[in-house]
Amino acid sequence: TPLHPTQTRADQLMSIILSDLTKPFGDNLVVNRVSLEIQNGELFVLLGGSGSGKSTILRMIAGLTPVDEGRIELDGRDVTFLSPQARGTGFVFQNYSIFRHMTVSENIEFGLRIRKSPLAKRRERSDELLELVGLAGLGARYPDQLSGGQRQRVALARALAYQPTVLLLDEPFGALDVKIRVQLRESLKEIQRQLRVTTILVTHDQEEAFELADRIGVIERGSLIEVGDSEELYHRPKTEFVATFIGGGNVLVGRAQEGQIRLGATSLPFPPGAPVHDEGAPVRILFRPETVVLQDKPFKSRGDVRALAEGRAIQRVFAGSQQRIRLEVDGLQGVRPVAPPPVYGQRLTHVEALQPASAEGDDLQVDQTLRIGIRDYHVLNPTGLKVLICTDDSPGGEAALAFGARLSEAAAGPTTLLTVIERGEELNAARDALEVLRRRHFPNLGQQVDTRVRQGSSAHEILMEAQDGHHEVVVIGRQEGNFSPGSSGLGSTARQVLNLAAVPVLLVKDPRTRIDRILICTAVGEPGKADVRFGGRLARRTGAAATVLHVRRPQSMPREVKSVERHLQQAQRSLEALRVKSEIKIKENLPPLVGILNEAESGDYDLIVIGAPASRNFQQVRWTDLATQIVAGTSRPVLIVPLVE
Repeated sequence: TPLHPTQTRADQLMSIILSDLTKPFGDNLVVNRVSLEIQNGELFVLLGGSGSGKSTILRMIAGLTPVDEGRIELDGRDVTFLSPQARGTGFVFQNYSIFRHMTVSENIEFGLRIRKSPLAKRRERSDELLELVGLAGLGARYPDQLSGGQRQRVALARALAYQPTVLLLDEPFGALDVKIRVQLRESLKEIQRQLRVTTILVTHDQEEAFELADRIGVIERGSLIEVGDSEELYHRPKTEFVATFIGGGNVLVGRAQEGQIRLGATSLPFPPGAPVHDEGAPVRILFRPETVVLQDKPFKSRGDVRALAEGRAIQRVFAGSQQRIRLEVDGLQGVRPVAPPPVYGQRLTHVEALQPASAEGDDLQVDQTLRIGIRDYHVLNPTGLKVLICTDDSPGGEAALAFGARLSEAAAGPTTLLTVIERGEELNAARDALEVLRRRHFPNLGQQVDTRVRQGSSAHEILMEAQDGHHEVVVIGRQEGNFSPGSSGLGSTARQVLNLAAVPVLLVKDPRTRIDRILICTAVGEPGKADVRFGGRLARRTGAAATVLHVRRPQSMPREVKSVERHLQQAQRSLEALRVKSEIKIKENLPPLVGILNEAESGDYDLIVIGAPASRNFQQVRWTDLATQIVAGTSRPVLIVPLVE
């Protein structure tokens, strides 16, 4: 039954449900397992950049693009394979798509005419909609007698003419100037509120999304990253992508340290409700430019502003009532800047601030040194382990890929799949091969898996990628070989990476089919804490049980025995705090190598974690150290964690 424009659909149960919607174009996955529910009468905005897949989703809902996988439900009906005409959707395109040989009224009535609606009802509906969209009295005009904004109003009225259950808008204001866009947004919002028609609008314009949306879905590379209302996504995003994509923001990566967020020389408390972070884990904080406070005097120890650092203003941009200040900050050493993104060769962290502009001309000046404080900040959800998997066509490379894929999926973190080539002409073939491997080994990780091809020396390029990408673990294959002086059986690439990497290196010879049991081999004291912490993170991410092993040397003194026991008890408490199922074991009167290898075999562990001295010089490494002896003595994956000495 047709509704009057001022009636509502409150009595109709209506929603849009998308389930695992998938659409590849060739090897490119344009829409990647998108699942979403949109409530009755909601105006939902899909926000994303060009090529993100948002328009493809809209066309799939309308039936204009076929669905390869997944399901679409409209108003409780499965319409996945129905024709566009059978779905009850209205579609408004960016380029108007109205018939130039028809009058405005004829355009609006077109859908009703092909549905055999009586002439009187068509005319009545057309007049109602002309009034609704602000074109009353213009029904006899032709499209070339209208402005761009008026033609888009005609397109909207035509889409609403036959009472669609769903209205789909594909960047409808993109071709219009700013003033007209603002006017049409206001009109659309009012019309949608009156009709209560469930609406999806896709746009790349954040201001448009904020103004119109009841809720926003942010989409990137075919995947739905995050959904929320405007304020939630702006002030309290969960992901790094949304934090940097929506609005201007400062995102810095510090560390969790004794219940605080360590940012260089500054410590900030975790705000109430912040997600839990492991000790020593990266912590990403977001603070918007308008929350930055700048002054030339130190901040008071109490108040609503937290002191961050001291910086030098390097850029000032006047923007009417406000000025945007960029500062270079020298007091954030060790802090990784995410946004503003650092440029090549940039040494110091940059922070952006938004301040009121003064009509008296006493604005902040370039080169002025200022104290930086923040009124409010938000902690993003911790990401999974950031993994770099190095692969080639050798047995070791294939083993690294297979085990690394299991680790990445369990750890639910961003992953980079890397291969290194010698010659530039191999580039396209290498990229194609990596894409095949990505789709085969990572079918469920979507946008979390990136592929990279680098040219040059394998060890050097792996180390550079690990550093540039801020990866937390490097997975690399090891070759067949026997341990002997001067040879670890690792292969030259793995040996060099192991020597020079500042992050844990996972060496794989034979991949395991599971990651259920982890053996953490620990030394006593501060250096031994690193392998327990990192092994605990892996166990927590993968759901594995952990055994902390210490092999006590013969004739240990009583004082040493107590120290070992205390260290292991602390290790177990640390693992329990991470909610990791754990046990401790002590083997006595055995050489450490024998004790560790015996336990690894008898317990059938899937992964061995061992610490090794950090910042080692390649020329000075002795391949008789315990870590490399363990690698040479087992076919099981071994994770070598740089220890702090």
